Amino acid sequence: MAINDIKVTSPLIPPLEEFVPYLEDIWKRGWLTNNGYYHHELEKALCDYLKVPYISLFTNGTLPLICALQAMRITGEVITTPYSFVATTHAIWWNGIKPVFVDVDPLTGNMDPEKIEAAITPKTTAIMPVHVYGQPCNIERIQDIADIYGLKIIYDAAHAFGVEKNGVSIINAGDMATLSFHATKVYNTIEGGALVCHDVLTKQRIDYIKNFGFTNETTVVAPGINGKMDEIRSAYGLLSLKYVDDAIEKRRKVAICYREALKDVSGIHYFDDMEGVKHNYSYFPIFISEKEYGMSRDLLYEKMKSVGVYGRRYFYPLISSFSTYRGLDSAKRSNLPVAYKMAEEVICLPLHHTLTEENVYKIIDCIK
Repeated sequence: MAINDIKVTSPLIPPLEEFVPYLEDIWKRGWLTNNGYYHHELEKALCDYLKVPYISLFTNGTLPLICALQAMRITGEVITTPYSFVATTHAIWWNGIKPVFVDVDPLTGNMDPEKIEAAITPKTTAIMPVHVYGQPCNIERIQDIADIYGLKIIYDAAHAFGVEKNGVSIINAGDMATLSFHATKVYNTIEGGALVCHDVLTKQRIDYIKNFGFTNETTVVAPGINGKMDEIRSAYGLLSLKYVDDAIEKRRKVAICYREALKDVSGIHYFDDMEGVKHNYSYFPIFISEKEYGMSRDLLYEKMKSVGVYGRRYFYPLISSFSTYRGLDSAKRSNLPVAYKMAEEVICLPLHHTLTEENVYKIIDCIK
C-alpha cells in the first residue's frame, strides 16, 4: 500500500502538542495503571457523553464481551448473529457457551428478531445482538422476546459509539452493552473498550472481574482477568473526546456525497439513515448485485485496489463459515440465506474524517 493510497479508515488522532501536557502530568503522578486519575476521569466523561449510567473501561473491545457473559453468569446457549466481527462469537466460545446463529434483516444487517424465537431451546440463557455498522437493532422487539422467555440481553455495540434513537442512547438497551475503542473505530483510545451496565453493584462486579477478582489488597472473590485500561490510553481517550463530534460530522458529509452519487447506479445498494436515529457514520457498506451491476463484488474490490482505493469486505466471510463454528446446526447456509448473501455482496467504502473531496470523487468514479 502506497502512502497516497486511500485507506478504508483512518484513526482519529488528537494533536500531539495537546497530548504532551497529559503525558507530563502522568509522569509527575507516577501512576501508569490500576485505576488511576485519568482512568476515572475518562469513565466519567464517557458516561456524560454517551448518556449512560455506569461504564467500565477495558484494555480492548473483546474483553468486555467475555466479561459481560461472566458477570451475568451466562451458560448453555446464546443466540447471536453470524454477520459480525469474530470477537462477538469468540467471546461466547471462550466462556464455554454454545453460540446459536440466526439470520439477519436485509434492511439493516442486524439480527432478525422474527428468527429468534424458533432458535430458543431449554438451554438458551441469553441473546447477543450486534448493532451492525452502528445501526440500531430492533431493541423493542428483542426486549419483548427476552422478557417472555426470561433471557438476558448483551449488546455488542462496538460500532455504535454515540448513536441515539429518539434522543436515547442505544447503548442503554439490554442488560449490558459493550464498546470497542480500537484505532479503526469512530472514537478510539488506540486500543480499548468498555462495558456499560445499569446499576452500581453490577459495575462493582465488572470492576472486580477485570482486576483478577480482587476487591481489596488481600481478597479475591472471583477468577478474574486483567482487563484494565492504562493511564496513557485513558488520557488519550479523554483528549480525543474533544474531537469526535467534528470527525463524525465530516464522516456524515462523505456519506451524503456517496448516497447522492450512487443512488442511480444500477446494482449498487446501500443503507439510508434510519428515521429518528442520530448516526455516527462509522461505515458505509455498499452491496453489489452482480447481475445488475455487470461485475462481481470481488472484481470491483480488486479494481478499486488497482487504483489505490482500499475498501473492505466487512463482514466476509461469515463467522458461521469458520472452522470453529461451521459444524453447528445453526451455521448451515440454509439457515442463514440473507446473511450469506450480504457477506458475498458487501464492500465497505473508505469513510473517515481525513478524506478529501478529491479522494471521495476518485472512489465514486471508480465505482461508476
